[in-house]
This record gives sequence, C-alpha cells and structure tokens, in this order.
Amino acid sequence: MPCTVKKTLQVVAETGNQALVQVKNNQPALLRRLRQLAETLPVQDQSSSRDQARSRQEDRLVETFAIADALAGSDWHGCLATIVRVTRDRLVFDTRSGQWRESSEIAYYAATTDRLSAAQASHAIRQHWGIENRNHYVRDVSLGEDNSRIRHNPGVMARIKSFALNILRANHTKNVAQATWENALRFDNMLKLKGI
Repeated sequence: MPCTVKKTLQVVAETGNQALVQVKNNQPALLRRLRQLAETLPVQDQSSSRDQARSRQEDRLVETFAIADALAGSDWHGCLATIVRVTRDRLVFDTRSGQWRESSEIAYYAATTDRLSAAQASHAIRQHWGIENRNHYVRDVSLGEDNSRIRHNPGVMARIKSFALNILRANHTKNVAQATWENALRFDNMLKLKGI
C-alpha cells in the first residue's frame, strides 16, 4: 500500500507522536495555503540565529504560527497544528569575483503539535541537516543512489547499501568514497572489517 504524506501524518497524530515536516512544491496546494496563513496569522513565537564561517554567513529567522481551525474543511484538518516559517539570508564570498553574493530563501514546515517553540523547531531543522549531510549526501554522492538504474526491486539494493554503510561507520570510516574504492580493489581488505 503506498504511503502518502497525509496518511503518515494521520498515523503520527493517532499514535500520540509528533512530526515536523518540510512542505515543498510536491504539495503545491498545501504549500500555497501555508504561505497564505503565515501572512495572515499572528506570529506565535520567533527565534533568530547567525552562523558565520570564513567565507559564509547565514542569518535565520524562525517563526511559528498556530493553525487552530484555519485548515477546517480541508484534508489537512486535524493533522497539522503549527506552521513554521524559516527565512534564511546568506552572504557567500565568491573567490572568483572577490565579491560577496547575497541570497535569500523562505522554507515552510508543518508540525503536528501546537506545543512547538521557534527555538525547538530551529533545533530540529538543524539536526535534520546533520542527518542529511551525514547520510543522504553520502548515499547520493559516494554510493551513487541518484544515478542508479536499478528499476526492479530497488529497495533491495538500498538495503544492501545501508548494510555496507553501517559496516563502514562501525569501523570508523571517515571517507566513504575512498573506503568503497579500496575495498572494491582488495576483497581481502573488506573481509577484515569488523561486522562482516
């Protein structure tokens, strides 16, 4: 049975759990509605932060809005309780031109709980990016999942890659791409890994 976002959030709510999900263009009607609500509802809570590195600066403003009955009559009523709007303003130094480039983006998230502060939402979103960088990026770039041409039972190969990645992590591998290259060339080296 295919799993939809609505069904997932309904299960989350029914089981007494909480979720914070980013709403993107793959849910255009919901994204449009959340944007409209964020423009009209009062800000419930807000939090701001700044990350600075040598050639990059990012200012984040996280605002929460209580949905209450604003989604009454829609399929999303009862699933969502809070809108989270994240405004990111970036300055990135371009080494070619010697100039600072400005960029700005606004992302919308929806939470199933009405007890989410802006600081908690900000922390949860930042933690997710840690997972994104540590896991999904490695899977996409080092293990080539986005370029995979496997069409018959792709989940089996995804599980095999997860298994391999877990073994490499258990062996304190720092560079997954280099480890996969070395282990592909020396099968005996791979068999020495802990967890095989």
